[in-house]
Amino acid sequence: MRTEDLIRALDADISSKAMPLRSAWWMAGAAAVMIAAVVFFLTIGPRPDIMIAMHTMRFLAKFVFTIVLAITAFGLIRALSTPGASTARAAAWMAAAPLLVAVAVALELFMVPEPMWSTRMVGSNMMICMGFIPLIGIGPLAVFLWMLRYGAPTRPVLAGAVAGLLAGGLAATFYAAHCFDDSPLFVATWYTLAIAVLAGLGALGGRFFVRW
Repeated sequence: MRTEDLIRALDADISSKAMPLRSAWWMAGAAAVMIAAVVFFLTIGPRPDIMIAMHTMRFLAKFVFTIVLAITAFGLIRALSTPGASTARAAAWMAAAPLLVAVAVALELFMVPEPMWSTRMVGSNMMICMGFIPLIGIGPLAVFLWMLRYGAPTRPVLAGAVAGLLAGGLAATFYAAHCFDDSPLFVATWYTLAIAVLAGLGALGGRFFVRW
């Protein structure tokens, strides 16, 4: 069978499923948000001074970074789960969150004296960050990997990694409400590493559970 014929056959198979793939992804996203919320509120919950923190730009900026990552990863994973769909535009949008973080870090380095850089980067709860972002995100990651099996990604490892980025962006959004370290240096370092853990798990999941 030629590659073009295989893609058309897969696309026809997806179209014949009980629920359209687009709708199924939105339902999966809602389920993932609920799972993450339950884990978050049953474990660490928001920081006690969140109402005060919400009036600071550094605190709110964390949510901009994480939500942009989640939105762009959601767009890319939907494209990757559909055979023959164009992924170029969605992949290009994935640069948005890293660019925003890079700009924030540059501003931080410009405004904060150099002796304080390492203190801002290490923060006060890096181990909590490294533990709870994967913990909050593992349930959503399972949902997204299951959704990839519902579709038919032609690059399962890449799709799994993007599922991890999506789960990581979602989990980091919840965790940001608890985190007392609002420095972009901290976010760029420890949030990135924690999200990378989920991306790695997602790639493994794509390799072993999504392939067809």
